[in-house]
Amino acid sequence: MNRVFRRPARERLLRFDGWIAGLGTSSGTRVVLGHWQRSPYGPFSDVMLERPDGERLLLAPTRPVAEFIAATYTFDTVRVQPVRVTVAHRTWTVEAGPLRLRFVTLRRGPLGLCLRAVPGVLARQPLWSTLVDRPARLLLPGVRTRGSAGRGRREWYGARDLRPVRLVAASYDGTDLGAPAWVRPPVRFGFGSVPARPSLVRVTTTVALGPE
Repeated sequence: MNRVFRRPARERLLRFDGWIAGLGTSSGTRVVLGHWQRSPYGPFSDVMLERPDGERLLLAPTRPVAEFIAATYTFDTVRVQPVRVTVAHRTWTVEAGPLRLRFVTLRRGPLGLCLRAVPGVLARQPLWSTLVDRPARLLLPGVRTRGSAGRGRREWYGARDLRPVRLVAASYDGTDLGAPAWVRPPVRFGFGSVPARPSLVRVTTTVALGPE
């Protein structure tokens, strides 16, 4: 019997260019903000929270965005509601459903200066993210630059900047979340966490949806 061999279908790659901020609070709530200037869904922002009791919550601005993120990461609760981010000089203000957040970016350290030198065209390459995965794990415990996501998807993170941040204020449902703290324990939305020290990272995220 003659067999017909077909080449595997090419994976569909989606790219998101923007910023990820990770912050902790003394109350135990950890916050991860995604602020995307370019994406297949247009510009948008989203918030992932892990509460002290372990609940993982997604706040997303539209249903398509919420469905995509919830299919890629793991959450206990998903809410579709406006996520507004205002950036004035070095101060970021976030309003997302029950969350109110304000933080200030600080001066780059040596790692941030090195990442600033990474060309955008290189940061978008999955091979680059694969090469720097091990150094990233050594320098920033808990951080991964590649891994498996939900529904058989794969992800790569190409960082291009890193700034420490200082939390100014954070509240949830009108309750103060307390003093700034490191992101400990690590968040559990996907295969890796954000840096333990509160920070803002410029990143290109590439998601492979798998063969169509």
